[in-house]
Amino acid sequence: MKTAHDLVTAAKAQIHEVDLQTAEAAIREADALIDVREADEFHAGHIPGAINIPRGLLEFKLSNEPELAARDLKLVLYCKNSGRSALAACSLQEMGYLQVQSIEGGFEAWSAAGKAVANPQLPAFD
Repeated sequence: MKTAHDLVTAAKAQIHEVDLQTAEAAIREADALIDVREADEFHAGHIPGAINIPRGLLEFKLSNEPELAARDLKLVLYCKNSGRSALAACSLQEMGYLQVQSIEGGFEAWSAAGKAVANPQLPAFD
């Protein structure tokens, strides 16, 4: 019986991960930077310019959004520590997306390296 770790390891063997040194260039060249974490994680802080499509909705959202349906889009994905984004990248490759990358180490590595983080603020309701 496979564990989640086994699935992530298998996915990482099939996808292209970018390290932090090349992640910024990959993001600049990407058509979309997708944060596959849950909405509460995204709202606590995310990479500037990212759109939030949680892992559980990703395949459905990309299939139903015309601007995200082209299989030649350059997509960069990330999650908390790169497990979910590896699984997501593998799934998108199976759907026929040709240029999918995942950020090695995910948001934890990004923020630990002191890279830019967007922290949205809720409006004050005074």
